[in-house]
Amino acid sequence: MNPVRLGIVGLGLMGSNHARSVLEGKVSRAVLAAVSDPNPDSLAPFPEVPHFARGSDLYGSGAVDAVLIATPHPAHVAEGIAALEAGLHVLVEKPLAVQKSACEQLLAAHRGRKQVFAEMFNQRTDPVYRKLRELIQGGELGAVRRVQWTVTDWFRPAVYYRGGGWRATWAGEGGGVLLNQCPHNLDLWQWLFGQPARVRAFTRFGRYHDIEVEDDVTAYFENHDGMTGVFITSTGEAPGTNRLEVAAERGRVVVEGGKVTFTQNEVPMSEFSRTTTGAFSKPAVREIDVEVTGQATQHAGIMTNFIDAILDGVPLIAPASEGIRSVELANAMLLSSFTGETIELPLDGARYAAWLNERIAKSGRR
Repeated sequence: MNPVRLGIVGLGLMGSNHARSVLEGKVSRAVLAAVSDPNPDSLAPFPEVPHFARGSDLYGSGAVDAVLIATPHPAHVAEGIAALEAGLHVLVEKPLAVQKSACEQLLAAHRGRKQVFAEMFNQRTDPVYRKLRELIQGGELGAVRRVQWTVTDWFRPAVYYRGGGWRATWAGEGGGVLLNQCPHNLDLWQWLFGQPARVRAFTRFGRYHDIEVEDDVTAYFENHDGMTGVFITSTGEAPGTNRLEVAAERGRVVVEGGKVTFTQNEVPMSEFSRTTTGAFSKPAVREIDVEVTGQATQHAGIMTNFIDAILDGVPLIAPASEGIRSVELANAMLLSSFTGETIELPLDGARYAAWLNERIAKSGRR
């Protein structure tokens, strides 16, 4: 079977890394057949690969079977639609788009099952999150009651935001930490615990950096089943923390430092609460040794899975159709913070689009 001829559109930091991964043989059964970027300096490191100044020229060239879109966020929709309409298989970097309504436009261009459409949610390959999902879905934890995720290890210095004119602007990026770093965490949240039913968030715009978008967030989530959650993130704390704590009927799970620890109640907490005669009693617990195996294959793993889906029909680790959920959640958090409202999901995409357009119109950084 012939390898998949892959094109990469956008050769910034991530696009260039993806191109090198293919050239170095880290993505089996794929060849780098073409690259595209309007900046000649970005094309220069890949002189042996056919190149195009515009993605539209690449899509119609016949040189590729599939493309990876790694442009700045606001271009994902136009590039993705053009590639899908050209009949190509598409893998798009996160986020799928910067607003829910744009995600819907992009997903509507997908022609169906035979056309593979995936998103670069590489943290779904991390074995600690895969193990947690297995524990939840397998019933070992019982019903999840509360989740708290503090993920503040996304520290970025001021120079990071000066590295590209599109960064940390409403027009160029559509947001800050929620649209750049945290699509991964928000995707994992809904992948593990389901999409919240309502959101109340508090964001600080430019708290730590000279930027107009959010770099500090604290949010409260509620699910239809009663589960509650707190999500905290920032790009301004060092050294930062990445700790995910799950309180469930059968105990507490903590994911931190690449490990999963499970403190198991010998009797589920609701049952113990009903039956105990001690006013200050707590369920007896035992520490469960949770074995986590395998390595996080990260970006190369998602790309390999994308190729395997094209050639063998294997299920996608991260279908693009699921990418709208993390965008919707980020949009709801921003709208909630700005308006002071609790936002019910599903989010009114048109309302958010109007709010974002107003921010862009008032921005001095376009």
